[in-house]
Amino acid sequence: MELEAIPGVGTKTAAALRELDDPAATVESGDVAAIARAPGVNEARAARIARGAIRRRHDDEGRVLATDRARELYREAIDLLRERTVTDHAAKRLETFYPSASASRIAEAQSFAADAIERDPDPAVREALADCAPLSDPPTVRVRGRCLATADAETLARAETAVPELSVETVEDARDVSELGRSYASVIVLDESFAGLDVEGDVVVRPNALETPAETVPERLLAFFAENRERLGAAAATGDPVSGDDPPVDLDRLRDALSRLDDDGTIAGDAELDRLTAAVDDLDAAVSTAASVADDRLREAIRERDVTIEGTDFLSLVEQGARVDSLLDRELADEYDEAVDAARDHLADALHLEPEEAELAERVFGGDPSFPVDHDESAVSRLRTELSAARDRRAARLKADLASDLGDLREPVETLVRDALELDVELAVSRFAREFDCVLPEVIGPVEESAEADGDGADVGGFRIEGGRSPLLDVDFADVEPVDYAVSGATLLSGVNSGGKTSTLDLVALVVVLAQMGLPVPAESATVERFEEIHYYAKSQGTLDAGAFEATLRDFGDLVDGADGRLVLVDELESITEPGASAKIIAGILEALDDQHATAVFVSHLAREIRDAAYFEVAVDGIEAAGLVDGELRVNRSPKKGHLARSTPELIVEKLADDRGGDFYADLLEKF
Repeated sequence: MELEAIPGVGTKTAAALRELDDPAATVESGDVAAIARAPGVNEARAARIARGAIRRRHDDEGRVLATDRARELYREAIDLLRERTVTDHAAKRLETFYPSASASRIAEAQSFAADAIERDPDPAVREALADCAPLSDPPTVRVRGRCLATADAETLARAETAVPELSVETVEDARDVSELGRSYASVIVLDESFAGLDVEGDVVVRPNALETPAETVPERLLAFFAENRERLGAAAATGDPVSGDDPPVDLDRLRDALSRLDDDGTIAGDAELDRLTAAVDDLDAAVSTAASVADDRLREAIRERDVTIEGTDFLSLVEQGARVDSLLDRELADEYDEAVDAARDHLADALHLEPEEAELAERVFGGDPSFPVDHDESAVSRLRTELSAARDRRAARLKADLASDLGDLREPVETLVRDALELDVELAVSRFAREFDCVLPEVIGPVEESAEADGDGADVGGFRIEGGRSPLLDVDFADVEPVDYAVSGATLLSGVNSGGKTSTLDLVALVVVLAQMGLPVPAESATVERFEEIHYYAKSQGTLDAGAFEATLRDFGDLVDGADGRLVLVDELESITEPGASAKIIAGILEALDDQHATAVFVSHLAREIRDAAYFEVAVDGIEAAGLVDGELRVNRSPKKGHLARSTPELIVEKLADDRGGDFYADLLEKF
């Protein structure tokens, strides 16, 4: 796939996408999370790229939403779905659904929606999804205690690129390698020519080290899992049997591996590593405390000797110039030895040292007698070096073991998280369908020019909605009255003010938009023609001036120029100019639309005048008012086919004629 061929992908974006492992397959998959891992591509941009790839795959170059109001209805539909997502990813992923005129794209989306509707939006799954998000790549981890070594310049350059986490050193002979062995905790030599090398330190010859990064630098893999541990845990929760799917990874194995990893990518839960780490961290403090223990023992011994030495004041001897070490050696040799032993025991106990480590610790105390008791800093340094080396060796081994356990989980966890995020999309569709009593509509091919409607307006084209209820109304959905309506061809919709004409247009537009997105619609059943374009014109706010009126006429002139396969919804176009002129203009537009077998619904209070002005028999439907009850309008919300609805003024005059009688009201009523 040529990335630049995708709508909306330019040279710069294509270059960023090529940084992905398999850019063509990733973009083609429509996986928003995977696309968003390209440098500089956020999820909103990724959704547009995915949508462009979908269009290209289905050869879907058209734009169904042809007017601002049609696009507003689409945004409102998307918002209803987005409100039912848990993750930001799912909200962005829904942006890949769009009204399409492509039969294959609609069928593809309907297949997804059919499976989604069957999902049970279990609260436990939704709770788990709250912490789920696309996996992210951690920053490069610098590993200080390990290095790569090579004598080859080309290998050096390749190593620096392949393993940026490690220093890469140049060596010429065994002496250079030996020096590195003293400077680093471990050295990996990349040249086979050094095979059989015998030098001091943790030095191995591994010519294939660059091809096995999990062994060479396990920190890379561990950093990835540490960075994403919360997301993986959340995805694992959604992969439990509660979701009803078999997860792509052994969840118990994943949880066990994650439990051995800290948030910073270090090993967790190993008692020996914890002991060595604590020993290194606490060494200086433990030495200081051990010295204090010895000092306390000696101080107590001095106090006692001050009482028991006849005629001699031990402290006055010190003041007279006697050396402390000689006095301690002469007068308190046994007590000093006991104090040193106490210091050594405390140091070994405080650091939980093993016997061989305790032998090194003994050298910290035990030099020339002194008070306060002194320690050997070089012995402390030696002990620190040995403990640090033991800690690093164990950490390296544990990291390698854990990386080995996690290595074959790397791709499955990508699938696990991707499935969890996709589950959120499916659950949003399921919730939408359940909360608004939706059904998957039948989407049929465009009307052929020879097609003619039968008596009730049902033929191979147009739309038919049964029991439709709009979730866009500003009332509780449970209180929305169902609407039945079917149209094929050019039709006028009449009705009283506030009778529901505009909300009927909104319902029609919403059902058609959702149907061509391949999603369920809020109705008991629905059949929708696959329209090439949807033109929805909202009610104009007041009469237009000459310039705006001319621009509006130009818009409709463009509209009727080749209107095949279009749905046209217009709300009270007569408000743009004088009623007499409006009726003639609307009649002319309807004539052009009828000639081209377009499906159109024009809401108008001038239905009688428009019908009289048109050269063909314009279909007129009416939202019939049952009358006024206690000053409130009672309306049958489903338009009645072939019926010119009475206006609100007519209903009021009729009510007055019935209530008050008299020729005046009767004469007025006859004029309607």
